[in-house]
Amino acid sequence: MRNFNVILGLLLAPLVQLSAQVTVEVKLEQEQFLPGEALPVTVKIRNRSGQTLRMGREANWLMFSVESRDGFVVTKSGESPVLGEFTLESSQVATKKVDLAPYFALTRPGRYSVIATVRIREWDGQASSAPQSFDIINGAKLWSQEFGVPPAAGTTNQPPEIRRYTLQQANYLREQLRLYLLLTGESESRILKVVSIGPLVGLSQPEPRVDQRSRLHLLYQNGARTFSYTVINPDGEIIVRQTHEYIGSRPRLQTGKDGNISVIGGARRVTGNDLPVPPKKEDEPKPPKP
Repeated sequence: MRNFNVILGLLLAPLVQLSAQVTVEVKLEQEQFLPGEALPVTVKIRNRSGQTLRMGREANWLMFSVESRDGFVVTKSGESPVLGEFTLESSQVATKKVDLAPYFALTRPGRYSVIATVRIREWDGQASSAPQSFDIINGAKLWSQEFGVPPAAGTTNQPPEIRRYTLQQANYLREQLRLYLLLTGESESRILKVVSIGPLVGLSQPEPRVDQRSRLHLLYQNGARTFSYTVINPDGEIIVRQTHEYIGSRPRLQTGKDGNISVIGGARRVTGNDLPVPPKKEDEPKPPKP
């Protein structure tokens, strides 16, 4: 038994030494996600070895594993794209950002953890991060509507694709309500995209409308006297984001005779979070000289 312990210690010694020379850390932007929502992770690699390392030459230089609280390994549908060679000098830190959602089947609510492992080719070894935990949670459906997506230009004799907008609210960290948009196929089981819209004031009801171009216009209360106006296209991309204040009257959506949807009432407040991005003061055209 003593000889076995000595051998085991000799085998583990290079791994312990390697973990001291290269450290790996995983960070998440948030702690809770809806099924199908983007799951961006940031990996920080610190080199303390005293020599320059070359990384990113092989597809498996950085790998991820996801495990549930129940102990089963989550099904992996593919490898995250991490190729891209770079050098890491001693005492420097490299950062790599990856979205894990497309490559792991994270559809069941529960507690999960992710581990990142870095392979160092020069030493024929590897270093792993500590597990970083997160939750997959379900949201409560607030509203849903089907819409048609016309076929691509040049395509004829094909019916439009049917998709569905679904608004959900989730109790983020049990302290804050957040509003999400689920973009699915005609069958809600086929999730195309999950968009985190923003914080939602409790007891307030979002006001959604779909225009003639199948874009979703959404007005909802996100503060004591502020409302967020968001426009999302059929591909789930946010193309307009504005802030409106309750001044004199409450902001609300209105559909004109031409079918265009706009915000009436209240007053718009320009912020740095607007889309399209508002021009800076120095970029604004100067008035002509008299």
